[in-house]
Amino acid sequence: ENMESKIVDEVIAYARRSQFETIDITGGAPELNPNLSRLIESIVPFANRIMLRSNLSVLNDGKRDHLMTLLKQNRVVIVASFPSLNEIQADSQRGDGTFKINIEALRKLNALGYGHKGSGLELDLVSNPTGAFLAPSQAQTDERFHQVLEQKWGIVFDQLFNFANVPLGRYRNWLIKSENLKQYMQKLISGFNPLSVKDVMCRSLVSVSWDGYLYDCDFNLAGELFMGGHKIHVSEMPGPPAPEPHIATDNHCYTCTAGAGFT
Repeated sequence: ENMESKIVDEVIAYARRSQFETIDITGGAPELNPNLSRLIESIVPFANRIMLRSNLSVLNDGKRDHLMTLLKQNRVVIVASFPSLNEIQADSQRGDGTFKINIEALRKLNALGYGHKGSGLELDLVSNPTGAFLAPSQAQTDERFHQVLEQKWGIVFDQLFNFANVPLGRYRNWLIKSENLKQYMQKLISGFNPLSVKDVMCRSLVSVSWDGYLYDCDFNLAGELFMGGHKIHVSEMPGPPAPEPHIATDNHCYTCTAGAGFT
């Protein structure tokens, strides 16, 4: 599931037609797509803010140092997954040696200016709880990550996003296998925060899949729920979706309305 050059061209054309406020490039590891550099350079004129949801282990590959430089030159916001401050715990989630590789990647980004106040190069981290638990207080977790990363490894960053896990894909399979799905869903439902509804991402974005079809959000993409319940290709869209469109929903949507919500 890798976006081909033809679909990248369609996405660039859609950005040109729509002039988005923000374009957020995501995926398991968008750095692995051979068209990523071309995509970034092409869409810069058509959005005020470009974000890359980075896989630090892939970004730290010595073959991609040029990509780090390109991200800096175009002031791309980097949002990187950093699951835990505990090396053993992080490696158990992502594979042996992942923690040290990610620390090295963050140091490289810091050396380029990312994460430093006043640099204009934003570096954000994302953390998710392990197990069938909701995310703890974001303010407390953000403070702890800043303190530990700077004191132990000399790493600075802008902000931490602490999100609940979405009951889809491998995580859903684990919940089912461990007989935690019902309990976890009840926690999400019980944690419903009506104040979060106005800011849920599906109300202000459109998500484009690797094959060019549109979804209300990345989670609906993972759940194969097309935008508004209709299968529409990016090449068919004259511009941004209409304000307040019909949004396809399912039980995983409770993830974005629990606690502080999901951005």
